[in-house]
Amino acid sequence: MHNTMALPVSFDIEPDQAATSANDADTSACKGAGRPRAADMEARLDNLLETAGQLFLKNGYSKVSLELIARQAHVAVRTIYVKFGGKAGLFNAVIVSHRARYFSTMVNMETDTRPLEDILGDFALRFMSLVSVPAAACLHRMVIAEAESNPELATTFYQVGPGQTRDLLVRFFARPDIAPRFRAELPHELLATHLLNCIMGDQLSRLLFPARTGPSEETIRNNVALGLDLFFKGTLR
Repeated sequence: MHNTMALPVSFDIEPDQAATSANDADTSACKGAGRPRAADMEARLDNLLETAGQLFLKNGYSKVSLELIARQAHVAVRTIYVKFGGKAGLFNAVIVSHRARYFSTMVNMETDTRPLEDILGDFALRFMSLVSVPAAACLHRMVIAEAESNPELATTFYQVGPGQTRDLLVRFFARPDIAPRFRAELPHELLATHLLNCIMGDQLSRLLFPARTGPSEETIRNNVALGLDLFFKGTLR
């Protein structure tokens, strides 16, 4: 695992910073005639997602209104409905955007021709960088806290987050060239779950006692190497 991928930062924008970013985007858009440039529109969308993510984490999903998000991000509420269909759709987009920062450049695991160890090493490093960000633990805590009163929130989060990760791994372990490498009695679903458990370690403590700062990249790499070693020794033929 020699991936030098840097750790992206997510949901770290403060409301005042969000407003400043939005004002900058508005000023930039006003400099030219006609419709805003594609780059300006993308900047506004990124600012909206960052602002929404920050507000969800700070106040909780149920306590954040679209009016508040729109005001902080300097967009119209109608814009949010048009682009995302409402708050659930916006939350979905926030999670997808956050995940894409880590996985958008990864080679498709269903067609990747590298050795098994390299493919899973690449995945594991990206995955642990994603879940090790303090905001990720806060997001999980928020979803768990509101799951009973707001089941659509938990469903949305699972579909675009943990569920997508597990489905990706199940398809990988089912590949005709990959499946024979593992013990025949181990279902692909179990392999996916076991891999995540090995590389994440004590996830419950991570959620109950989230750190103020994430681990260093060296720590993540060392933990990933140990977790993969444990996984391979227990599952390969």
